[in-house]
Amino acid sequence: MEGCRRDFPPHFLYIQLKENRICESEIENRYKMSSFNKDSDKFSRKDFLKTGMLSSFALAPALISTDDKPMRLVEGGSVENVIFMVSDGMSSGTLMLADLISRWQYGRQSNWMKLYDSDRTYHRGLMDMASNNSPVTDSAAASSSWACGRRLNNGAINVGPNGERYKPILKIFQEAGKKTGLVTTTRITHATPAGFGTNVPYREMEDEIAVQYLEHKYDLLMGGGLRHFVASERDDERDLLTAYRREGYQVVRDREDLNLLSTDRKLLGLFADSHLPYTIDRNHVKEIEQSVPTLNEMAGIALDRFSRSRDGFILQIEGGRVDHGGHDNDPAGLIYDQIAFDETLGTVLDFVEGRDDTLLIITTDHGTGNPGLNGMGDRYTASDDLLKNLYRFRRSSEWVLDDLDESSSESRIRERVKHATDIGLSPEEVNMITGALKGQYRTPYREQSEPTAVLGALLANYIGINWTSTAHTSDYVELVVIAPELNQVDGLTRNTELFDLMVNSAGVKAQAGVR
Repeated sequence: MEGCRRDFPPHFLYIQLKENRICESEIENRYKMSSFNKDSDKFSRKDFLKTGMLSSFALAPALISTDDKPMRLVEGGSVENVIFMVSDGMSSGTLMLADLISRWQYGRQSNWMKLYDSDRTYHRGLMDMASNNSPVTDSAAASSSWACGRRLNNGAINVGPNGERYKPILKIFQEAGKKTGLVTTTRITHATPAGFGTNVPYREMEDEIAVQYLEHKYDLLMGGGLRHFVASERDDERDLLTAYRREGYQVVRDREDLNLLSTDRKLLGLFADSHLPYTIDRNHVKEIEQSVPTLNEMAGIALDRFSRSRDGFILQIEGGRVDHGGHDNDPAGLIYDQIAFDETLGTVLDFVEGRDDTLLIITTDHGTGNPGLNGMGDRYTASDDLLKNLYRFRRSSEWVLDDLDESSSESRIRERVKHATDIGLSPEEVNMITGALKGQYRTPYREQSEPTAVLGALLANYIGINWTSTAHTSDYVELVVIAPELNQVDGLTRNTELFDLMVNSAGVKAQAGVR
């Protein structure tokens, strides 16, 4: 692992180290050596074996049938626009917790739950998000299932188990003359946005994803991930920012610059080296607030630009750090980012109000961590007061742990937690975190022995929110659809069917290769 990047999200780095996987730069190097590249529609399995990729990343045998249900497209084409909203990693517990905090702390019902209470015409159901090789999906396979209509192996982005390369949904809409855009709070090269617009066998190939966005010339890209565009941080030392400008893109890196841009040019907005900060951190750090736009602001700019298109558009909007809050068992990181996503949902609902030309899909790709408010106190009467302790949180668990390691003193640990949460930990509780930082603390469920999980479990004693894991879960997920016609949506939807819905509703079957 020497020389490899070590700034992956904590959950990914942990899995990578535990399973002795090769690093991102090695993946990209081997990718470049193989015949799977921009000049080839399909990579050679023989060449793949020559490069050694299969020996390090075995293609897992399918646990779920690869025979997808036949596409059930009927005559459609009733909409011009598609807006696809993803609260990445949102379990039902996350949805409920955000609604409670929104009502109790801010005095308003969440827009998501308000929609359920309204008399608007919408479809609500559940969605089965299984991937090709597991009932528990990752974001790459999940986003790809929507984008190409097929279940793929976890980690792959629009590339099949035998190297099949599938045209992603943004390319389909682009070929139909529509505007294309991605907005996220993660790196713009992260799995969920990448799933809508690129083809790579491994989601970690984010340098390559940045190149493919440029090659495809999508109209709008906003999020984090600057490190995959600047020469000093790319393995090939290519200056992609200059390359984007040469292709006519406006490139912005600061919130203020967003309001000074022309609306008739393509836009690349990169507002952090990696992911955008959590909302809880943004809300309490003036420098972040001034320099980094909110998801709602980015989505509003995208909708304003795309609403001028006479031929329509497709726009994916992702609240991606909800997932990270789940992985980190971070209650404030998770809930306030879900509330930020919900504010964006309000903007989008206002946009589609009264329109008969727009398909709106609101969903998630999987649960993460599955948080829940537990019964606390006598007859569970302490649960509400404990949850309200969240109001006093000022920083994320990520912030707490970023400055701690195995050499951190007990006073330093106590100080960081106190500043972030206003909770004073006992000496015994501090010792648990110390042990986790040193790799010496063990819980019966081994995955819960990491520092993030230990801190999350300790905070549960004070706010009532506890977790099942730091990983994804196999839940059927919430699905909401608002469209002129809803006769193509079932109570239980298979993830791949959303591809059918989008392609049919927008009348782009020819570009999708569907008769």
